[in-house]
Amino acid sequence: MKVKSKSKKINKAWLNDHIHDPYVRLAQKEGYRSRAAYKIKEIDEQLQLIKPGQLVVDLGAAPGAWSQYVRRKFAPKDAGTGGAAVGELNGTIIALDLLDFEPIEGVQFIQGDFREESVLNQLTELVGDRPVDVVISDMAPNLSGIDVSDSARVEHLIELAIDFAQNHMKPDGALVCKVFHGSGYSQLVEMFRQAFRVVKPIKPKASRDKSAETFLVGIGLKNR
Repeated sequence: MKVKSKSKKINKAWLNDHIHDPYVRLAQKEGYRSRAAYKIKEIDEQLQLIKPGQLVVDLGAAPGAWSQYVRRKFAPKDAGTGGAAVGELNGTIIALDLLDFEPIEGVQFIQGDFREESVLNQLTELVGDRPVDVVISDMAPNLSGIDVSDSARVEHLIELAIDFAQNHMKPDGALVCKVFHGSGYSQLVEMFRQAFRVVKPIKPKASRDKSAETFLVGIGLKNR
């Protein structure tokens, strides 16, 4: 009984924080599907990564807030600002996730597991011969709470994202990946440093203080 009571308290505290979260309120006001939009927005505003006319690949895209942000960057300035901007689009967005994804006009979506070769082949086919400008990845594995196991799962996803970038991205392109501080973090930074000329860790203000989540940005492929 005590455990259940404690669980209820935790859920109530989380719900209270969520309701009063300024980024949750802002997302609702501005028509974004989640507060995560402000994470990629802050990273982009710092580094000026996303520009009209680009090809952007969004990995771990559901529920779609990052694709919405890119969609708005690609829409003409006079396009609608609510939800996913509609109408004309100057750029290409390919989104991928294991989960369902409510359609966003102009965004091509693949549902599947990025770790599976058949899904990667679908993505490669959609990209075609055109080099990718920016890869953004909010992918995260289901965490077990066992540090060694979880860090290995995260590392595997990062390896796959870097490998995709090395095979399909422009030499001066950028990769943005969600990672977690803790066991294995320094190895992830080293992986980025081996692959990219510039590596920047960024903890956006929209990432909750209590969260171990942070982001690594790699710009400019080495050996290209």
